[in-house]
Amino acid sequence: MIAKGSVRGGGADIATHLSNAHDNECVEVHEIRGSVADDLHGAFSEWEAQAHAMTRTKKGFYSLIVSPDEKQGRWSREQYLEFIDRAGKSLGLTDQGRAIVFHIKEGEDGELREHCHVVWSRTDIQECKAIDINFDRYKLMNVSRSFALDHNLKMPSGYENWHSGENDPLTLHEKAMQDLTGIAKEERQQHITGLWQRSDSPSAFVAALSDSGYILTQGKRPYALVDYYGQVNSLPRMIDDKHVRLAEVKRFLGEEFPNDRLPSVEEAKALAKKQREEHKLLAKKEEHAEQREILREGQEQRAAKLKAEVAEKEEARRVDREAFERSAEDRHTALRQQHDGQDFEVQIKRWENNPEGLSAFLSKVSGASFIRKKLQEREDRKRADAQHQEKEALARRIHDERQSLHILQNTQMRELHRQQKAQELTFARERSSLKKAQSRELAAHYRKGHQHMPSAALTLTPSGRMAQPARAQNRHAMQTAKELNVKAKGEHEAEKLMSLSQDFADTARKLERDQGGRRPNLPDQGREKGRKR
Repeated sequence: MIAKGSVRGGGADIATHLSNAHDNECVEVHEIRGSVADDLHGAFSEWEAQAHAMTRTKKGFYSLIVSPDEKQGRWSREQYLEFIDRAGKSLGLTDQGRAIVFHIKEGEDGELREHCHVVWSRTDIQECKAIDINFDRYKLMNVSRSFALDHNLKMPSGYENWHSGENDPLTLHEKAMQDLTGIAKEERQQHITGLWQRSDSPSAFVAALSDSGYILTQGKRPYALVDYYGQVNSLPRMIDDKHVRLAEVKRFLGEEFPNDRLPSVEEAKALAKKQREEHKLLAKKEEHAEQREILREGQEQRAAKLKAEVAEKEEARRVDREAFERSAEDRHTALRQQHDGQDFEVQIKRWENNPEGLSAFLSKVSGASFIRKKLQEREDRKRADAQHQEKEALARRIHDERQSLHILQNTQMRELHRQQKAQELTFARERSSLKKAQSRELAAHYRKGHQHMPSAALTLTPSGRMAQPARAQNRHAMQTAKELNVKAKGEHEAEKLMSLSQDFADTARKLERDQGGRRPNLPDQGREKGRKR
């Protein structure tokens, strides 16, 4: 069983955390008392308004977490309420408004465990003041020990020896620091203690602290440490040595580093924040370089794959051409052998049918041999013409096939080269897109408060002409020169008419006075003109 409590502010955040059904398997609001509202947000808003109206405190809540040991059995609701009542009585919060919420959450071992959250209002409505919560850690220790004895529960080892100061459970602040930095309290104390013991001068000690990411500051108490994450710790408490207390720290650091000359906690936090921003920027740049390297390697692999395909296609193209040429030569050779065979067969037949002896003499004398010779020459010419046509037909077929193969191979190679050019354009777009995205990230980082980027407020105006931002901004509301001229001319004509009208009125009044108060008569011509009008 572990009970942890802390004084808290921010009722809306507490209510949202207690209502979080995403990180919990089950959320049960068991009780809300001391408020008009029957929901967590409404009740906490009421208590927060009471704290602001009646007290000066900014932390009007006390939050308690009760985590029983599931291995010893799950608690009943009566046991939870008994423990809560005991804790409230020990803390002086018995009659205060409170909210009780039960959570069931999956633990690191995969098992479901139940724990309870209790939030009290610290505002005493009768006295109009905030209830002080002093030594709550020890009070909760006593309540836990007495409750365990009454219910035969076994306490953790740290709770059994709580009075010795050994194995004390972490406070919520220490637990939050450990989760943020990843360094346990004991490791931090051991490291700072080692720096204290190894340092032979105040300068060496402060330099060692700076190298480890700590800034020595003046806080509510003398000599506080601000770490890289902006967390504040008291230097004497971080030195795990019973003989080293605040007086010893003052004696050691007082001459070279007096407390009143050290930077304030706010200044140290600002410096730590700036360092974190610098490291974040450096990490972002390293991440960008890694992204560019990954993109470059990926592009090289894709380009190498397409290049290998092009080389493979070139080799296949060469092999196909060589195979085609061999096939063409074989067909030419076969056709020549066929023609030679035809000629040889004809010669054999002629030799077999060639007359001999008396028949040869008679055919020569009678002219039959001459006729036979002419017929054979005619057959030879026809056979030669037919063979020549076959050769030309074969040559045309081979030429057409060679052209077709050449066109097909060139088309394939053009397609591959087109893919290579398209790939190069794609690579350029990818590099440009990554560069723009990284520039936007860096610009967003600078806009958040980083002040290392130069100002982009450039004055871009044509030579010999001054910028007129007001006129450009109000161009729809302002009048053009033509409109202004027309307006001025109209005003001049109006003033002229007003002047003539005033002169006419003055003349009429003068004539009326001269004629004894009678209205002057207009000339006949004027009356006629008036009737016509």
